[in-house]
Amino acid sequence: MYLSRFLSIHALWVTVSSVMQPYPLVWGHYDVCKTQIYTEEGKVWDYMACQPESTDMTKYLKVKLDPPDITCGDPPESFCAMGNPYMCNNECDASTPELAHPPELMFDFEGRHPSTFWQSATWKEYPKPLEVNITLSWSKTIELTDNIVITFESGRPDQMILEKSLDYGRTWQPYQYYATDCLDAFHMDPKSVKDLSQHTVLEIICTEEYSTGYTTNSKIIHFEIKDRFAFFAGPRLRNMASLYGQLDTTKKLRDFFTVTDLRIRLLRPAVGEIFVDELHLARYFYAISDIKVRGRCKCNLHATVCVYDNSKLTCECEHNTTGPDCGKCKKNYQGRPWSPGSYLPIPKGTANTCIPSISSIGNPPKFNRIWPNISSLEVSNPKQVAPKLALSTVSSVQVANHKRANVCDNELLHCQNGGTCHNNVRCLCPAAYTGILCEKLRCEEAGSCGSESGQGAPPRGSWGLLLFTGMLGTASPLVF
Repeated sequence: MYLSRFLSIHALWVTVSSVMQPYPLVWGHYDVCKTQIYTEEGKVWDYMACQPESTDMTKYLKVKLDPPDITCGDPPESFCAMGNPYMCNNECDASTPELAHPPELMFDFEGRHPSTFWQSATWKEYPKPLEVNITLSWSKTIELTDNIVITFESGRPDQMILEKSLDYGRTWQPYQYYATDCLDAFHMDPKSVKDLSQHTVLEIICTEEYSTGYTTNSKIIHFEIKDRFAFFAGPRLRNMASLYGQLDTTKKLRDFFTVTDLRIRLLRPAVGEIFVDELHLARYFYAISDIKVRGRCKCNLHATVCVYDNSKLTCECEHNTTGPDCGKCKKNYQGRPWSPGSYLPIPKGTANTCIPSISSIGNPPKFNRIWPNISSLEVSNPKQVAPKLALSTVSSVQVANHKRANVCDNELLHCQNGGTCHNNVRCLCPAAYTGILCEKLRCEEAGSCGSESGQGAPPRGSWGLLLFTGMLGTASPLVF
């Protein structure tokens, strides 16, 4: 009896949970940059694509209001309650903490009652427009992973634009328009995200869904991130491989969900009628109690940790990369052009680690390694690290003086893409890779590399490396 009752309750709980949570709370993998694996040669590092966890990004932003003096309370003023717009005995006073409504109250913990909120001055200068720009800046590139949610304590504005920047606020582009009448306000036909598709997911739309004027039950405005993800990953985001594949191969899609700054442009407060009541202008203002922005630091799939230090976010880069976004190879690790990591193949992706530069290795005797003189390497393209080799400059005497030249080791000449070094003479490569240093995709030999396979062609400059390591093979035969 008790068992059947327990099973019934459990089934009910599973059903309710699935309804209440249409999307998984945490989606995706890529939380480890490298792991040790055991091979015939012992423990070795296996590298993979990685990224920081999604988190509440409002903890790291700076907020700026324009005009700067738009916050209410200086001088003190009265305003009308939202529930009863003709009860105008509420006071905003910046000099009294209990009556002040500064901008930081848009981002504080919203568990108290009454709610804390930022509030603008009232529309006392009507008919001059009451317009406010709220700029959220991270001084870092971030990737959005969940809906942007803005909760108003006043009525939702009649007209608003959400904008984004990818260059730290130098230029702006619209994300979405919001209005009670899109055609009248922005000369756009009203749409919702449900009207979009995979092919139109990047379209900038105007929606009337979140602009119902001066009502008490409708406070929230959304910018739907997950609904756009769902066009590729399915309604419950179960097919993440499809979304990752699109993000990997479509730069415009990836950039659409990437920002350095967001700007909320409040253009007209909630009026609720056709005409503004000029006798009660204290009822018109903006008030925001909460803004939610979830995302992660953009680290180009080369880091799992993003550090906040001295009011600045920075990726802790792996894979021999460096920079705020892990956007370049470290010094002495420029043996091939830098590349972001790849989500594919699922579930570990491809690390695309930076490899040592030929010029940084030289010919140190203690490693018993043969390298041609740097002056003999002809670089055909300054941006292409791998050089052309002038074979005639490597003397046969230099090779003859060494019984065996190292092709790989665990110090400077690392096997790539999870390969392991066998007795310093060859790399034991994973099934998907081949080449002297496992730097070449095996699918290339079959001519099947492409977007469908999730694997790309090897980076430019690999042929120079192959030629060079092949030349070393004259000193000691390689076994494949």
